[in-house]
Amino acid sequence: MPDRYHITTSPVPGRFRRVGKYGSIDLREDCSRCSNCVKPRCLYDTYRKETAHNRDPNSSIQPSYQCRACFSCVQGCTKGLLGLGVNPEYLSLGDDYWKPDILDTTWTQADTGRIPVSGAGYRGRFHGPGFDSIWTDMSEIVRPTRDGIHGREYISTSVDIGSKPMRLKFGPKGEIVGDFAHLIELPLPVVIDLPPWKMDDRALGQARLVAATALQTLAVVKASDLAGVPSDQLFCAVPLIGSQADAQDSVLAKVRMVEIQEGPLALTLATHVSRKHPALIVALRLPMQAACSTRIIECAKQGIKVFHLCADLHGREPGVKPARHIKDVMREVHGGLVKAGLRDEVTLIVGGGIALPEHMAKAIICGADLVAVDTAVLVALGCHVCQGAERSVHHEQCPAEIESCDGAYAAQRIINLLGAWHSQLIEVLGAMGIREVRRLRGEVGRAIFMEDIEREAFGDLVRKQH
Repeated sequence: MPDRYHITTSPVPGRFRRVGKYGSIDLREDCSRCSNCVKPRCLYDTYRKETAHNRDPNSSIQPSYQCRACFSCVQGCTKGLLGLGVNPEYLSLGDDYWKPDILDTTWTQADTGRIPVSGAGYRGRFHGPGFDSIWTDMSEIVRPTRDGIHGREYISTSVDIGSKPMRLKFGPKGEIVGDFAHLIELPLPVVIDLPPWKMDDRALGQARLVAATALQTLAVVKASDLAGVPSDQLFCAVPLIGSQADAQDSVLAKVRMVEIQEGPLALTLATHVSRKHPALIVALRLPMQAACSTRIIECAKQGIKVFHLCADLHGREPGVKPARHIKDVMREVHGGLVKAGLRDEVTLIVGGGIALPEHMAKAIICGADLVAVDTAVLVALGCHVCQGAERSVHHEQCPAEIESCDGAYAAQRIINLLGAWHSQLIEVLGAMGIREVRRLRGEVGRAIFMEDIEREAFGDLVRKQH
């Protein structure tokens, strides 16, 4: 049995002011000044931290909002003077998809590298659009030997990128003939992708490469940003090229994989690169649209075996109304490849809208081999997802100043985030009774889709109305 894959995390406090969810409400005019006050006995020392924050002359005039909603003070106050309120600034974070709770969870994971735990528990809805309409099968969670991280079973999160021959061919003397499989094995089903909107990515690109090297995964970077990059980091780099001028032989000779931007000459460029560098894995990067299933089958028959499907910021088809979500497009693409007899020869990477570790597992259930994270990486560095694309158009400065992040700081926070995601993926796989993530691909039978349940329950009523 190989050694367990382990991500070494290290706490890195954020350099930005955290916008907390809760704030304490203190009706102190009725306080009787008890000697046994519940405030100093807060489980998380919230009151002591807020007092130190308020006394610091260099601190912001804004309240710190560090309450963790354990309710010990509310329940312990003998006069019932304490209460909790939701911070209005917290509710204004993000948008309809990147909700405040997602941002706060991501910040916590990037701070500590651990699975976040809320004292107040989950108080949200149990279904919704997109990934929230999928429930995973947790029927094995009751077995004591399948408790994820602490269990006795080895749970593999490794995936392969590249073309795999469907059968072995042998010569007259029993030797294997034909093309050998060119595969990249990643211990984590995640690659680190480019930012989803235009920004100065040179410093962040270096941080992504450092993080990818530590995580033993890959990071997509612009080919023009690879000048002077150390060879050990080039080993984890995936240059994105859009023209033959970007295909520098000095760089392509040192990397394992390259992505070709979709376009009229994409297949020609892919053929050119493959001929000059036969050991290089060539992937086609294309937008997630209605015709992508046909395009993938067409390109797969012409030799391209790795595809990177890019959704928009919210995990939907870019530039299309009404737009489908990743889960619907991936099920269509996966099913089309199965019917064409090509699914096991092709690797599918899907990115855009992957905001939580459960999204990673659900995308793989819908047919992806692995996912690409982009916006979540920026959130780990302090991004509030306040319409970054529009800000770049109007040349407004990012309030979190992500582009000025220190490289070591950014790399460690990315490592912490994906370390927490890896732990949660193991928990999900263990609860589902699956010992390797490769088996999760396309296993729609291990999940419940809200649309299917509604169709089974109310389909007859809809047909009668029509």
